[in-house]
Amino acid sequence: MINKRVLFVINHKAGERKNPELNKVIKHHATIFNYEIDFYELTEQENAILGIKKSIEKFNPTIIAAVGGDGTVNLVSGVLYKQNIALLIVPYGSANGMAKELQIPDQLSDCLDLIIKGKEVAIDLLKINNHLSIHLADVGVNASVVKRFQLDPKRGLFIYAKHLFYEIFVLRRKKFSIQYQHQMRRVKAISITFATATKYGTGAVINPDGKLNDGLFEICIVKPFPKYHLFKIAYQMFKNQLKTSVYFELIQTNKATIICKRSTLLQIDGEIIGKVKEINVEILPKSLKVLISKYLDHPTLIN
Repeated sequence: MINKRVLFVINHKAGERKNPELNKVIKHHATIFNYEIDFYELTEQENAILGIKKSIEKFNPTIIAAVGGDGTVNLVSGVLYKQNIALLIVPYGSANGMAKELQIPDQLSDCLDLIIKGKEVAIDLLKINNHLSIHLADVGVNASVVKRFQLDPKRGLFIYAKHLFYEIFVLRRKKFSIQYQHQMRRVKAISITFATATKYGTGAVINPDGKLNDGLFEICIVKPFPKYHLFKIAYQMFKNQLKTSVYFELIQTNKATIICKRSTLLQIDGEIIGKVKEINVEILPKSLKVLISKYLDHPTLIN
């Protein structure tokens, strides 16, 4: 049996949850189950990608654990892309959308148990304007919320909800051209999401047809709607009924180009990329290995 070697990439500034015993708990678990560990702690003063790559060369891990939120998971995924190293997501952020998508345990000890008892599956990534996405990317209202959230010194779902509430009442419709599979669509939208995953960290489902490893992604279009429909649409999202709304459209493809009439804000996995006028999206099939529970059904994965 190959000895497991786990590199923990830790973002102590992610989310609200602070655990001063984090490293101690990890070391204790590694001692009990006899696997080797090393730590790389993210800081703002250095090039994280270069630092992680150097740690990989030095330690030669079989697993890398991303301890943080979706931004940390995205960072580590970009380093692991196409490498023969599995990713363990340790949810430590505000929303932890990808962890919820994969039904990763919230408790640290249960999450660490996946190192011993989990199974590896290969999932798709998205390449969006030369950036990688493991979870959700979008333009429109959610991207604006993410920007507000990043600028707020506080963290947590309540703070996210506060900024969402503000943006909802200043909804701006924008015009987009969508080119895919030799077709062209022109739409007005308040939000366009690109995803293989199905839901936000809040649990709201934006992509009802999402599968993490089917070689396709979805373009999820929320069209302009009267403000009095807001609560109905929110209800449909949380009940996974958004496809029934006349204000929602879904396009499934493996490659697309989206042209914005005016520059619009793009966010990928909770990180602001900036304003863009053209978005090129393509699927990278089964390009990342992740650890999940072998005892649970995963409806967003194809066996």
